[in-house]
Amino acid sequence: MAMRIGDKTFKEAFKEESKDTFMRGAVSSAQDRLRDRKLKAQEDLGNWEEWRNHAEEIRQHTLSNLDYYLELLAKNVAELGGHVYFASTAEEANAYVAEILKKKEAKKVAKSKSMVTEEINLNEAMEKAGCEVVETDLGEYILQIDDHNPPSHIVAPALHKNRQQIKETLREKLGYEGTEDPDEMTFFVRNKLRQDFLSADVGITGCNFAVAESGSFTLVTNEGNARMVSTLPKTQITVMGMERIVPTHEELEVLVGMLTRSAVGQKLTSYVTTLTGPRAIGEIDGPEEFHLVIIDNGRSKILGTQFQSILQCIRCAACVNVCPVYRHAGGHSYGSIYPGPVGAVLSPLLGGYEDYGQLPYASSLCAACTEACPVKIPLHDLLLKHRQVEAEQQKSTPKTERMLMKGFGFGATKPSLFKYSLKLARPTMKLFSDENVIHKGPAPLHPWTQSRDFPLPDEQRFKDWMHNHLKERGDK
Repeated sequence: MAMRIGDKTFKEAFKEESKDTFMRGAVSSAQDRLRDRKLKAQEDLGNWEEWRNHAEEIRQHTLSNLDYYLELLAKNVAELGGHVYFASTAEEANAYVAEILKKKEAKKVAKSKSMVTEEINLNEAMEKAGCEVVETDLGEYILQIDDHNPPSHIVAPALHKNRQQIKETLREKLGYEGTEDPDEMTFFVRNKLRQDFLSADVGITGCNFAVAESGSFTLVTNEGNARMVSTLPKTQITVMGMERIVPTHEELEVLVGMLTRSAVGQKLTSYVTTLTGPRAIGEIDGPEEFHLVIIDNGRSKILGTQFQSILQCIRCAACVNVCPVYRHAGGHSYGSIYPGPVGAVLSPLLGGYEDYGQLPYASSLCAACTEACPVKIPLHDLLLKHRQVEAEQQKSTPKTERMLMKGFGFGATKPSLFKYSLKLARPTMKLFSDENVIHKGPAPLHPWTQSRDFPLPDEQRFKDWMHNHLKERGDK
C-alpha cells in the first residue's frame, strides 16, 4: 500500500513514538501555536460559524454534483490545450506520469508539496523510471535528503525535527557548515534548489483546488517554490484528488480563506497562485505542455456512503492541531501519510481496515476535531461509524470483547439482573484496587488502568443515594 508508513500497528508504533520526548514536545508546541493562530484569525474574520456553514454547503454541493464539475473541468482544460487523465488507481496514475517522463526523456523532476502524490508514492515510481526527483518545499526537502523520512503532519511535514537535527542533516548530506539559524539554513537550501529549478525537465505540483468553470488550478503556499516548479520547466504535471474541485472562482475565494486561516492562522498565505493551461501565444513564461492527472484511488467508493463527508476535507490539518491523541502519538504512529483525526477516518477507507483498522480507536471522541474543522466534517461521528463497521461487519474486534458486550446487552435489558450486577460491581472490582483506585484491572479494563486512575464504583448507586437524600429531607 503506497500510503503506508512503516510496518508496525498503531499500538506498536505509539508505544515506541511516545518515548520520543523531543517529538512530543515539538508536536505540543506546534499544536498550541497553530491552534492559537487559527482562533485569532477566525475571530478577526467574524461570524466564523456562518462561514463554516457556507464552506460546508459549497463542499456538499460539489460532491453531490461531482461528475458534472469534473466533466466541466476536463472540457475546459482540454480547450486550453492541456491534457487530462482520469486515473482509477495509484498504479494507473504513476504509469501515466512515467510515460510522460519517458516521452520527454526527462532526467530531473522538480516537485512542490503534494499529499496526493505521497498517497500514491509517485516519487518512487518516477525514480524507477530513471528520474532524479527533487522536493522543493523546505520541509519536504529536508525529509527527502534525510533518507526519505516520511512527513508527520499534513501542513508542516518536518514538524518532528528541531533546528539542531536539521542542521546535522544538512551538514551530513550536503556539507553545510553554517549555524542552526533558520534564515541561514533556508538561504543555503534555496541556493541549492535554485539550480534544480533551472535544470528540471518536468515540474510536478499538487492542487489545493481546481476551478471547474475556467479549467484552472490553485496552489496555496508560503515559500513560492510552487511558482518556480510551475513556471520554469517546459512540461508541467498537476496531480489532484478527484474531490479537490470548486464550481467557480467565487467558491474558491471562500475556501482559500477558510484554508489559510485554519491551516496557519493567516488571512492569506504568501502565495495564492491560480494557473490556467499551458503557455499561450504572447505569454513569456509557463510550461509548453500541461497535464492534469485526476485521481480516484478509492474516493468514488466513498461517494454516497455514510462516510461521504470526509471528502469535504480541504487538508488544513486543523483537526490534527487540536487532537490530544496526535499530541502524544505524533504523525508516524498512524502508519499513514494522513495522520490525526482525518487520517483515522480516511485511511481505512482508502487503504482498508486490515492495515488501518486500529486508527478509529486512536481517539478520545472529545469532538475537538469536529469543532475545529472549517468545513464541518463530523469527524468524531465518522470515527464511531468506523468502529461500528468493524464490530458488526468486519467482525475484527476480539471475540472475548464481542462476547462481553453481548453479555452486557443481555444484562442491561433485564432490570433485576442489572440492579444485582451493580451491587456486585464494587466488591468484585475491589479485588483489583488499592485505596479505591483500580491499578491493574481484569483483561477488558487492563489497557485503561495502565495509563490512568480508574476509580472503584461507588458503594451506592446515584438513584439510591438520591432516593435516600430526598427521604431524609422529607420530600416525596
